[in-house]
Amino acid sequence: MDTERVQLLGRFTSALESAGFVFAREEAEHLLREAGSTETAEALLQRRLTGEPLEYVVGWAEFLGRRILVGPGVFIPRRRTEFLAAAALESARDRRSPVILDLCCGSGALSTVFAAALPHAELHAADLSPEAIAAAQANLGGRAAIHQGDLFAAMPPALRGGIDVIAANAPYVPTEQLALLPREARFHEPAAALDGGREGLELLRRIAAGAPEWLRRGGDLLVECSEDQAPALLADFTAAGFEPRVRTDAESQTAVVSGVLDPAGLAF
Repeated sequence: MDTERVQLLGRFTSALESAGFVFAREEAEHLLREAGSTETAEALLQRRLTGEPLEYVVGWAEFLGRRILVGPGVFIPRRRTEFLAAAALESARDRRSPVILDLCCGSGALSTVFAAALPHAELHAADLSPEAIAAAQANLGGRAAIHQGDLFAAMPPALRGGIDVIAANAPYVPTEQLALLPREARFHEPAAALDGGREGLELLRRIAAGAPEWLRRGGDLLVECSEDQAPALLADFTAAGFEPRVRTDAESQTAVVSGVLDPAGLAF
């Protein structure tokens, strides 16, 4: 490392530490790696010091080892959602040429995983946000059909009854808890991508109720929620005609609630 870079790293680290960033050195190194010049690095540092999420500043987030392009107005994919990705892949791998829907797709992070692991899958991704749609298009490069609209209203009618796997990382933070989120999320990420309504289950319940119309017999619905929300969501899955189960990740305190539609009739 040359002398100028060492000096920049020290100055950036000190500035970030003074602003209260816990991983100041790591972030300073990250900013310097992404910048093509000292001037660019200085501009990135100033954006970060205002509290803008690091992922927006550098333009991407890591998800299962992949660079996912993100920017202002787009929900930043979380590492905990890798648990949902793994569960959805487990379901999809048992099917020949599965049709998969990434609902509330955001940046399309889940779909990038499906595209890499399941080259013969037919992929669809949907979101209401135009910013999310643009990010998903950039990340998926034509590998998935991308639809804009409110949940299943975004989907073409021809897919009704023909989807094998629906994976949804929908908002599930209770409205009254939004104020408890980290400052970066509260002030920079879109509220619509975080707010799950009074109990945090508003969209997830709509998804559970609407999914049977779009899944084929034996199809699987998988959604992410908190561990505390899982028991209530199980009841909604059962009421919608699913045989539900819950998987939990102790480290992130995240749950995946899933359900197979009419499992007795499973046929691919």
